[in-house]
Amino acid sequence: MIYRDRLHAGTLLSKKLLSLRAPNTVVVGLARGGVVVAHELAKAMSVPLDVLVVKKIGAPHNPELALGAMAPDGVSVIDWRMAHLVGTDEDYINSQSSLLEDEIRQKTLLYRKGKKPLVVREKTVILVDDGVATGATLEAAIKWLRKKKAYSIIVAVPVAPPEVVVKVKPETDDCIVLQEPEDLVAVGQFYEHFEQIEDADVIHLLR
Repeated sequence: MIYRDRLHAGTLLSKKLLSLRAPNTVVVGLARGGVVVAHELAKAMSVPLDVLVVKKIGAPHNPELALGAMAPDGVSVIDWRMAHLVGTDEDYINSQSSLLEDEIRQKTLLYRKGKKPLVVREKTVILVDDGVATGATLEAAIKWLRKKKAYSIIVAVPVAPPEVVVKVKPETDDCIVLQEPEDLVAVGQFYEHFEQIEDADVIHLLR
């Protein structure tokens, strides 16, 4: 299946998740593209929406290659095997993590515009992205939600490779993935329209 756009993907996901609607349920979208999908889901379920900023830690000469990811509050997931394969060391990872931690803080403040974050403690959290390639950002987000004492974590994404689903499922209470293609190279290949989402779009959706 090729989704028309993120709104279409969010609508299809919502049909799988409507039964989970409850007073203690919140939807959290990964910035930036995941917030568009999450907004459709939150709207269909009539539950609160919030944003989570997670940043990929890229390799020195190939930023698209994820060596791990950073979530807020210093929470990180590092693939040390991959890091060593590309010749990076702990100093590089630490310096990148420090830079990203500051960027995450700034972006989170920008998106919320003074609004307090949703409390996820003891809540059922539906964690949403527009798709998953390596799974690094998703793993960091799950780790952050566990640290924040979420009662239940449900991952909901339109598309993810099977090897990532197998890796992530044991860390969640449920994992809803509409498609698990073996040939996923980039998430955008499963969308007709996959425009860049701007900061202003995220701010608008959260309002």
